[in-house]
Amino acid sequence: MLSNKNEVVSANPNIGSTVEGTVVARERSALYIDLGVFGAGIIYGREYFEAKELIKGLNVGDKVFAKITEMENDQGYRELSLKGASKDMSWNKLRDIKEKGEIVKVKVTGVNKGGLLAVLDGIAAFLPVSQLAPEHYPRVIDADKQKILRELQKFIGKTLEVKILDLLAEENKLILSEKAKAEEQTREILKNYKKGDIIDGKITGIADFGVFIKFPISDNQTNVDADNDGEAQPEKAGIEGLIHISELDWQLVENPAEVVKVGEIIKAQIIGITNSQVFLSLKSMKENPWEEVEKKFKKGDTLNAKVLKVSSFGAFVEVLPKIRGLCHVSEFESEEKMKEKLNVGQMYDFEVLLIDPKEHRMSLKLVK
Repeated sequence: MLSNKNEVVSANPNIGSTVEGTVVARERSALYIDLGVFGAGIIYGREYFEAKELIKGLNVGDKVFAKITEMENDQGYRELSLKGASKDMSWNKLRDIKEKGEIVKVKVTGVNKGGLLAVLDGIAAFLPVSQLAPEHYPRVIDADKQKILRELQKFIGKTLEVKILDLLAEENKLILSEKAKAEEQTREILKNYKKGDIIDGKITGIADFGVFIKFPISDNQTNVDADNDGEAQPEKAGIEGLIHISELDWQLVENPAEVVKVGEIIKAQIIGITNSQVFLSLKSMKENPWEEVEKKFKKGDTLNAKVLKVSSFGAFVEVLPKIRGLCHVSEFESEEKMKEKLNVGQMYDFEVLLIDPKEHRMSLKLVK
């Protein structure tokens, strides 16, 4: 339902109402409009010059929409604004598009660090980075804002298919979403999958928090530069899921790029489906080394192990391949004392204080 304040009035008009009329005459700096039962209107002065480009294309007999800015001037005319009415009509049209959930095409006109800028039906619009389709999301491993901005600049001049996510004419706010369209397609494809399924997928991107994997594998990959008309061609039959960094391997992963490479084909397991989001695991496809820990060690045992890393909260120790235990800083008098006693790469004797295979935790204490 359109907002009453922006509809073309059919009862008594007032200032701010949008009315329909017919062009009956024009002068060098004035346009006269027959408003029927509402009387006669005029567009002149500043309103005429602000709408000069619109007025150029009008002829006597043409129907127009105009916004009332003055109920009656000294000459008895209702003063009108073409530009104001055009904007109101655009907001009405956009509101209708949003309510129907229609997909529209927009050309990217600019960028900022938060997303892409565009114009839709004469109204400035914003497409946040978070609302980009997965295949267009900037894959910047270190989340550097300048690098993200450079990635976004590649979309200037490209045409994207979007839905209207949020609209508030009073605040001149129009937010778009490319992801919303992709989510509908994803939900449809996901009907063929369930939690626990094993898929073959292709690594399409790497970020500091994990990796993106597309499935089922398709040769028809997205290429925003492929089309001569500058239109981004979306992947039509694929889902892009996320393997969080914690699901890449049983051992602690600091850089996802050390585990997988872009373009690599791997098997992964679906561990969660939430609406149109798919979460996968690579480590669930590997043997769980923690299952062996409880068999080999128990509380109170002493083991000889290598220190892999020393941080402000403790030292990580390689107990078994892919198994790290933690010797907490609280086991020392201070962080300085810990760093004095432990050197990365050297072997030391540690006592097992705690083993919790389910939580993948092993606490250790340096044997004095």
